[in-house]
Amino acid sequence: MPTSVLVAVLGGALLHASWNAAIKAEHDKLLAAVAVTLGAGLLGALALCWLPAPHPASWPYIAASSLLQVGYYTLLAATYRDADISHAYPLMRGTAPVLVALANSGSEALHPVQWGAVALVCAGGAVICIGGGLRSSRRTLVLALLTALVIAAYTLVDGLGVRRSGAPAAYTAWLFVLAGAGVAITSRPRLRGRLGPYLAAKPWLVLGGGFASAASYGSALWAMTLAPIAVVAALRETSIVFAAAIAAWVLRERVGPARIAGAVLIAGGAALLRLA
Repeated sequence: MPTSVLVAVLGGALLHASWNAAIKAEHDKLLAAVAVTLGAGLLGALALCWLPAPHPASWPYIAASSLLQVGYYTLLAATYRDADISHAYPLMRGTAPVLVALANSGSEALHPVQWGAVALVCAGGAVICIGGGLRSSRRTLVLALLTALVIAAYTLVDGLGVRRSGAPAAYTAWLFVLAGAGVAITSRPRLRGRLGPYLAAKPWLVLGGGFASAASYGSALWAMTLAPIAVVAALRETSIVFAAAIAAWVLRERVGPARIAGAVLIAGGAALLRLA
């Protein structure tokens, strides 16, 4: 894995943890999620003015991923209504690379060291979540696991689609434009006229959250054009470490020894991926 890819994926992981924390910090999680997706969609629409069109072969993947992204943001908002980010985030992000690796192992074989690195990253997520004491309801657990399933699904779809696009940046921009529109349309009945005033009052969330969301996933898609999908997906889960730090220092959540141990496992897995 080239150093540039490693830096891009780790930077994207930090941005991902940051916009998730921003949604969690808001009182209305659904409004916050819609604001972030609309901001990403707006930035994507502006970028399309200077980007070439993706290859036609990638459009089915863009459409499929956009639908999955709508479900992802909806599930994310519902999950954060029930649980702390330091509990729910590791469960969602730690389970997804296991599913990606299992589903993708037939087309991109990983050697034993890479499998060991993926296992370390996933084990770290499990230790943070389970070892730290997940006191959430069964509904929260189901929502988090469903979110992980959707993450794995769109990761695989986009890993294949971006390689067919010939234009990773344009692929990402169209994805966020369509996903932003889809989230706004499907959430409209539940927002009841509150979206406009909320967006006007939270421009920092729209632009900052939108940029963080688009840049974090855009960097991952670009990395998938240069490295195996499962390796990129696992390395991106170092966002769990950043999320734990933000939870402790910004959101003032309790982070005990189990979560610290989990973060060490994840960092070790990320280092092993770099050396493999």
